[in-house]
Amino acid sequence: MADILNKRAFDIPDGVIYLDGNSLGPLPRAVPLRVQQMLTDEWGKLLIGGWNKASWMDQPMRVGNMVARIIGAAEGSVVMGDTLSIKVFQAVSSALKLRSDRRVILSDTGNFPSDLYMVEGLVKLLDQGYELRTVAPEEVMQAIGDDVAVVMLTEVDYRTGRKHDMRTVTQQAQAAGAIMVWDLAHSAGAVPVDMTGSNAEFAVGCTYKYLNGGPGAPGFIYVRPDLADAVQPALAGWLGHRQPFDFELNYAPGSGIERMRVGTPPVIQLTALETAMELWQDVDMDRLRAASITLQEQFITEIERDVPQLTLASPRDPTMRGSQVSWQFDHGYAAMQAVIDRGVIGDFRAPDIMRFGFTPLYIDGGDVTAAVKVISDVMNNDLWNEDKYKVKSRVT
Repeated sequence: MADILNKRAFDIPDGVIYLDGNSLGPLPRAVPLRVQQMLTDEWGKLLIGGWNKASWMDQPMRVGNMVARIIGAAEGSVVMGDTLSIKVFQAVSSALKLRSDRRVILSDTGNFPSDLYMVEGLVKLLDQGYELRTVAPEEVMQAIGDDVAVVMLTEVDYRTGRKHDMRTVTQQAQAAGAIMVWDLAHSAGAVPVDMTGSNAEFAVGCTYKYLNGGPGAPGFIYVRPDLADAVQPALAGWLGHRQPFDFELNYAPGSGIERMRVGTPPVIQLTALETAMELWQDVDMDRLRAASITLQEQFITEIERDVPQLTLASPRDPTMRGSQVSWQFDHGYAAMQAVIDRGVIGDFRAPDIMRFGFTPLYIDGGDVTAAVKVISDVMNNDLWNEDKYKVKSRVT
């Protein structure tokens, strides 16, 4: 684990054990200076010239290539921009056009709700008899039939951490003639991903979690290279045009993954993300995964020894979960607020999930033991049972 741990690269407040990098990654120390430099020297001095002289227009592809390495994708197959929800809409709408004779989009109840919301909206917009069909995660394989056009799944369940077998599910979907769309929100930077090896057609993800891009960091979309010049983007954005500065009145898709660009690149946010991604240049994802599992197993062992009030909600088999461990407790919200109040930051997911993320770049075994001590104190002494911990905040 020693060759993975890089605590000095992150600005984490003293006295805090941060187990919520699966929701929002902490600030890399190099980011503020680089962003300030961009604001002052690029925006401030170059003004509009920054689009060319500072290569702002190239950022979505340049940073996309950095993300591509993390998800096992070929260079030139990932582009950054917009939000994860927008990228879900793009991927699913493009996938449907590749299977225009079918009308079912299959997902599961472990998918993040906003993915389902986007598909519900797409179905209503198209108004052509499409159906969003959701089943339990364990029933996905049996539900892939010859009426399914698209299978859309989040690889790692946001609540429990349950992990789908990407390659097996993709093979099953394609054998049935369906198009595969993966959401990598809880995978990118957390577990080894092999988009090329999986042969999946599409993937989407966000960068503010394990990749530490900061709040509001842009989403990304992957299109399998052999399809990149064939997919038809439903959101025909200006910067996805083959020659945006010719200002043609009709849309003509750009080359390859460039056609999946929509809006103006969020340059400030991309600058923060690009700087954060430099931390990943020498990270071996297999070693990171091994370190994460070690931390998770230690956490489970110590919690089950010291905190019998909590029930494991994540798969016990470490190969079947992502980089988080979740526990069920009837008063999980209040308990988590009490834990956070004592310097151990995790988060809560309704209705009763206390969720903790394990990020070996800045968490070690000593942090795990210290966190368990705090959680044990809160639970065994009912410190959570105060009115102030039961008042729901807007963000939980």
